[in-house]
Amino acid sequence: MVTGLQEKGYEAYVVGGAVRDSLLGERPKDFDVATNATPEEIKACFRNARIIGRRFQIVHVRAGGEIIEVTTFRGDHDDAASQQASRANPSGRLLRDNVYGGTLEQDARRRDLTINALYYNPATRELLDQLGGAADLKARIIRIIGAPLERYKEDPVRMLRVIRFAARLQFDIDSETAYAIAQARPLLADIPAARLFDEWLKLFMNGHSKPTFDLLIHFGLLDILMSDAVISAAPTQGTRELQSRALRNTDARVADQRPVTPAFLLAALYWPAVQERANELTVRGESPVQAVHSAGQQIVWEACQRMTIPKRFSLAMRDIWDLQPRLERMQSKKIKDLIARRWFRAAFDLLLLREETSDMTNQCSHFWAAAQQQHPELVGSARAPRDDARPKRRRPRRRTPAA
Repeated sequence: MVTGLQEKGYEAYVVGGAVRDSLLGERPKDFDVATNATPEEIKACFRNARIIGRRFQIVHVRAGGEIIEVTTFRGDHDDAASQQASRANPSGRLLRDNVYGGTLEQDARRRDLTINALYYNPATRELLDQLGGAADLKARIIRIIGAPLERYKEDPVRMLRVIRFAARLQFDIDSETAYAIAQARPLLADIPAARLFDEWLKLFMNGHSKPTFDLLIHFGLLDILMSDAVISAAPTQGTRELQSRALRNTDARVADQRPVTPAFLLAALYWPAVQERANELTVRGESPVQAVHSAGQQIVWEACQRMTIPKRFSLAMRDIWDLQPRLERMQSKKIKDLIARRWFRAAFDLLLLREETSDMTNQCSHFWAAAQQQHPELVGSARAPRDDARPKRRRPRRRTPAA
């Protein structure tokens, strides 16, 4: 990819994560390329290329089954032409940043973290480090490029990226980079809810969700990201331990390359709030089953005010919660119906966490463990459509010609 651009007369370098991970002795998972070619010029160089993005235009090039992300050097925003190509809202957040034609040095300053502003030229085997990223890697420090508060104003999601890389790499956060989060954290509320869920997936589905969760709480960002519901329940030892175990279990599954679903982790993280809300509704006269159902609806609605949880996950969360009081009843006549439910196994796992972190006995889990051994063929057999399934197109109705 880099060679192809260089042969066309453009500057091109491997940049970011691949260079960073190589210097850390890790195997790069994906490769990004930076070049002085514009998106249209990049697209003209490769057949399997398409321009994506509105806020930041980039080019995806398919090569050997992989997608390489190619970005054009970003320039400064100082001159009039640059100001026309970029647009910010009154708080300073960039709504569009397609300022091209910059140099490698300018492009490096436009990136977020020093450890992600490392460039490598495969042709000359030269590492280009404009901003001390290699030194920060060696010192194990996460540092925002430029004035942290101004960079957070441009894109508040950068605060989440600081947290994500600090948790993943187990690096310390530079003091100025950390201090500015306290000032800029309210700006995260202005980010579109759909984008925040995408960021949530990057934060919590990467095998480092437990340290991520802890850092988000430390910097006061968790409630802005996931709503007050995730930490509004009485902070007893049991509620926090349930959340911690769910996070650690998810990280262990990722490490073992076993499948994980956002639905279960979301259900576990919000469960203390659902349980507390359901207890309040029970006191008002609702049955335990109806109280959990109503509480689940309320908590999902509140959560979605901050980040847009896709319906395939929010419905699954509610199913996992709705099964809790039903599993507690241990009704023999309901065994086959309940263990056939698609999300039974996830609900059973949540039940185990509840027993491990509260004064519940393990009588209930023993009952359902025996039921699964007795009817293994039924567990999860009542399958709903796949998460990625699309609704079938309806055939157009034939109209009978008017007489």
